[in-house]
Amino acid sequence: MKKHRLLYLAVILGFVFYSMWAYQSSLTPYVTFAQAKSSKSQVQVKGTLSKSNLIQSERNSLIFALRDEAGEEVTVVYKGTKPEGMDQAESVVAIGRYNNGQFHADKLLVKCPSKYQGSVNK
Repeated sequence: MKKHRLLYLAVILGFVFYSMWAYQSSLTPYVTFAQAKSSKSQVQVKGTLSKSNLIQSERNSLIFALRDEAGEEVTVVYKGTKPEGMDQAESVVAIGRYNNGQFHADKLLVKCPSKYQGSVNK
């Protein structure tokens, strides 16, 4: 009977450790561009759209300047359609990797303030 209990315990512990490893590898941390430059894995950079560099759209790709919370401004390249509300975005989260002097985003999350404002009743 003790051998069965040990086997069950080993299986449960194996599942717990595998779950923790899979969860850790799926996390994408928020970093600055300086940290993204040295990272080999996918990261998230939160920033504001630079007013000096307007968004350019080219053949199903988006190129724009993003200023991170540390104040560094980097060109972001996103292959995909322009997200809704990008022009009114308060902040943008770019998920991807830094490569060759640019941040190549796989996903963009747009934080638009008008989305969260309720209608004012007078």
